[in-house]
Amino acid sequence: MRVPTEILFKDSKGDYLDPRAVVEEINAFMDADDTRSYKVTIGTDSMLYSDRRADFVTAVVVHRVGNGGRYFWRRASFGNFYTLRDRILKEVLVSLDFAKLIIEELRRTGNTAFDLEIHVDVGENGETRQMIQELVGMIRANNFEAKTKPQSYAASCVADRHV
Repeated sequence: MRVPTEILFKDSKGDYLDPRAVVEEINAFMDADDTRSYKVTIGTDSMLYSDRRADFVTAVVVHRVGNGGRYFWRRASFGNFYTLRDRILKEVLVSLDFAKLIIEELRRTGNTAFDLEIHVDVGENGETRQMIQELVGMIRANNFEAKTKPQSYAASCVADRHV
């Protein structure tokens, strides 16, 4: 089965991985040191172009608390965004979709020894501050923990690096 390129992730070496391969890499990373605790974080950032098309980069980060981590990312383009609000909502929806996919795959493998967070690229400063409650509510309604700036490193730092 050929996986559409818009759902393939890249690792730090530039290799392409489908979501199951990403989960296998996350599991291998966690199995390498089972004495540590882990966080899996997912965040999306976007860049709007003059033609109203936007690129969205989603990052999946596995953090070995106190001792480094790994990340995987993927890019997708979507069109016709006329407001910042629409683009930020799409970022959250993309993150939620991938969180559901990743958590389903991790549970399928029997791995539940981690915390999962959705990171949103909004904060108390800037135009998006009035959206915080709405976005955090959306994420919590889907049974995920939400983090905003400055704690939202998966969206604000990792995904932002690849936009």
